[in-house]
Amino acid sequence: MAATPEMAPSRTRRSSAAANGNRSGSRANRDRKDDENLEAQIARLQDDLKSIAASIASLADEKVTDARGAAKREARHLVRASQHAVEEVADEFGHMEKQIKDTIREKPLTAVAGAIALGFLLAVISR
Repeated sequence: MAATPEMAPSRTRRSSAAANGNRSGSRANRDRKDDENLEAQIARLQDDLKSIAASIASLADEKVTDARGAAKREARHLVRASQHAVEEVADEFGHMEKQIKDTIREKPLTAVAGAIALGFLLAVISR
């Protein structure tokens, strides 16, 4: 007569309690395994992050070294270019000085008159 659980509650309780005991034991095992898996995954992620950080630091060091080398090469190039420009200007002034000396030797009276005129102009301007 007690074929349904409503009519025979005592039998149902025992069978459900036994099933719950098995379920809770297996659930605890699964929870423990899940926790261990989660901890292992977290440890792997931390290791991966450390590895990524080390790779980024290494790459940054390489880029800094490359940039430093490029800056040094460019600085050397600029120094050479500026030395070349200074040499050209010095040569040009030397050439002009030679021309002025030659002109003074060829026309000394004109050079003296020009110097006097230039001195007079500077005196008038400076007053």
